[in-house]
Amino acid sequence: LNPFPPKQIFFLHFLLSPSNFPSFLPDMIPTVGVFRKRQRTTSTRHSSTAAIANSSFFDITQNHHRCSPTTTTCDSASLLFNDASTADVVLRLFTDTVSPPESSPSVDSAPISDLHVYLHSDILCRSKYFSALLSDRWIGNIYPQSPSQEQTTNHERFLLNLGVPPSPGSIQNHLTVLELLYTNDFPNAVESVSTALDILPVALELLFEDCVRWCVSYLEAVPWTEEEELGVVNLIPFLSEEESKELVARVSPVGGNACEEMLQGLISSAINNYGNTAFVKAFVGKILRDVSSRETAKRVLEEAFRKSLKTVKQSLEDYSSPVFRGDHNETEAIQRLNLHKASTIGKQLLWLVERMIELRVADAAVREWSEQEAFTADLKKAFGDDAWRNIVPGLPAVILRCTSKLAHAVCAGTILASTQVRRKLVEDWLPVLVVCKDNVSPASNKSLYLELEETFLQIISTLPMSDAQELLQQCLSFSTRNVEDCPHLVTAFNTWFRRAAHPFKLDSLCDSSDT
Repeated sequence: LNPFPPKQIFFLHFLLSPSNFPSFLPDMIPTVGVFRKRQRTTSTRHSSTAAIANSSFFDITQNHHRCSPTTTTCDSASLLFNDASTADVVLRLFTDTVSPPESSPSVDSAPISDLHVYLHSDILCRSKYFSALLSDRWIGNIYPQSPSQEQTTNHERFLLNLGVPPSPGSIQNHLTVLELLYTNDFPNAVESVSTALDILPVALELLFEDCVRWCVSYLEAVPWTEEEELGVVNLIPFLSEEESKELVARVSPVGGNACEEMLQGLISSAINNYGNTAFVKAFVGKILRDVSSRETAKRVLEEAFRKSLKTVKQSLEDYSSPVFRGDHNETEAIQRLNLHKASTIGKQLLWLVERMIELRVADAAVREWSEQEAFTADLKKAFGDDAWRNIVPGLPAVILRCTSKLAHAVCAGTILASTQVRRKLVEDWLPVLVVCKDNVSPASNKSLYLELEETFLQIISTLPMSDAQELLQQCLSFSTRNVEDCPHLVTAFNTWFRRAAHPFKLDSLCDSSDT
C-alpha cells in the first residue's frame, strides 16, 4: 500500500531529517507526492519563500544516467534552452499527481501531457529550487560514488521528474518559466495580467526570484479586471511582506472607515465643489443606492444633514437678529450674505432629504425637523417682511419643499414616526406655511402649498382627537373663496366631526358582538 518505491522512501527519510535541509527550504516537505503549502514564519521569511499548494512533486531518484563521452562543458552564455547536445539535465514534465514509473517513455513517443526538456544545471541554478536539488549536499547523500567512478566520469546527466497540476496550460506555463531561466526576456513573455498570473505560481514554486519580481512589478503597474483581481488576491499570501506591499495597498484600504470617508467626500464634493451639480448629484445618488451599505449611507447622510441644517439655522438666526454696526451698508451686506448662505445650503439640504427618503433612512431627519421651534420662529420673522424678496426669492420654496418631502414620507408610511413627532411636525411648520401663503406670491408656489396642506391635514387625521381639534383650527387659512376649491379641508373637518358624533366605545362593541 506504500505509494513510494524503495529509493523514494530513502529520499523522504533524507528530506525529513532536519540536518539535511538547506536554510531556504525549511518547509518543502513532500507528503504523498504533493508539496505542502509553505507556512510563512519570521524565521523563514525571505523573498518568495512560498510554493503553490498541490503544485508539484519533484523526484530525482528515478534514473541517474551518464552522458556520452562526446559531451563537454560549455560557457553558460552559449547554452540554449532544450538543447539535447549540451544538456546535463533532462526534466520530465508530466500531468500526474502520483510518483512517475521507473521506466520513462521515449522522448519521441511522449504526449503533450508527458514530455522531456533538455536543460543545463548552470542555468537551472538561477532557481533556488533546482539549485538545492542539484547541489552536492543533496545529490552526494543520495548517490555516494566511489573515487574511481568520479575519475572516469566526464559529465553526468540527471533525469528529474516534475509533476504539474492537470490544469489547462500548466505544462506550457512551466516551459515558459524554464525558458525564461535562459533568456531573461520578461518584457516579451509577460504581456498581460493573465500571463503574469499564469507564470507567477510556477516562478514561486521553483523559487525563480527574478521572474517573481518581474511578475509582481507588472501586476503592480497595470489595471485589473474583477476576475483578474481575484487571482491576484489569491496569490498575495504566497508572496513575502515586502513583495506584496504594493498589491495589498491596492486592494486594502487604510483604516476601517474608508467607505464612510469616501462617501463623505463624495457628498461634500457633489453639493459644494461643482458648478454643474445636477449630473454630479445624480451620480453620487446612484453610488449611495448601489454601492454603499444602507447603514453606512445612513450615517453619512445624517451627519451631512445635521451640518447643513445647523448652517441654515445659524444663517437665519443671524438674519433675524442682526448685530447692527455703525455702517448701515456693512450691516445690509451681512444680511444679504446670511440670506444667500441660507438659500444655498437650503438647496443642499433638500437634496440630502431626498436621498435619505429614497434610501429609507430619514427617521432621524424627521425627528430633528419636528424639533425646530426656534428655527421656524426665525423663518416666520424673516418671511414676514419684504427684504428677502429681491435677494433670495426662492428661499421659502426650498424650505417648504424640505418640509413637504419629510411630511409626505411620514404620511405615506415610508418613515414610521411617533405620535409626538407627527404632532410637532405639523405644529411647528404649519405657521411657516401660513406665513408663506400670506407673503409669497401664490401663483408660483400654488401646487407646493396645496400639496403641503393636504399632507398636513392627513397627518392631523392620524393624531388623537384633542390634538386634531387644536391643529385643525389653525388650518382655516387653507379655505378659499369657493368652498368647492378646498375639498381636502372639507374632508378633514368632516372626518373629525364624524368621529366626535360617533365616538368609539369598547363596551358597546363587546355588547353587540355578544348578541
